[in-house]
Amino acid sequence: MTFDAHSVPSRLAGNSSDKALMILCHLSALLGVGLILPLIVWLVKRRELDAVAAHAAESLNFHLSLVFYGICLVPLCFVVIGIPLLVILGLVSLILALVAAVRASDGILYHYPLTIRLVK
Repeated sequence: MTFDAHSVPSRLAGNSSDKALMILCHLSALLGVGLILPLIVWLVKRRELDAVAAHAAESLNFHLSLVFYGICLVPLCFVVIGIPLLVILGLVSLILALVAAVRASDGILYHYPLTIRLVK
């Protein structure tokens, strides 16, 4: 069975451990585990069409997009414009992760803007 994050309803219910996993996936970069936690959760839950898998996939896509955007901005650091853009990218990623975590605590799947959907 393939998983499509867009086929999951926007309001999702689950038990408290599922809700904790959903929130932790979105806050993984703040906890210092970045891509690792959403990747592990997604690998374990990807065969199941549930809220945890949807949140893990969305968070993993967001973190992969951030890595891609960061790599694209590194060469611009030599032209000085890249440094403020990297700072803005960091601040925006922090704010969006917090918004997604709050939405996950309410049981709502938050779709990050400007995210490249690599994992389904």
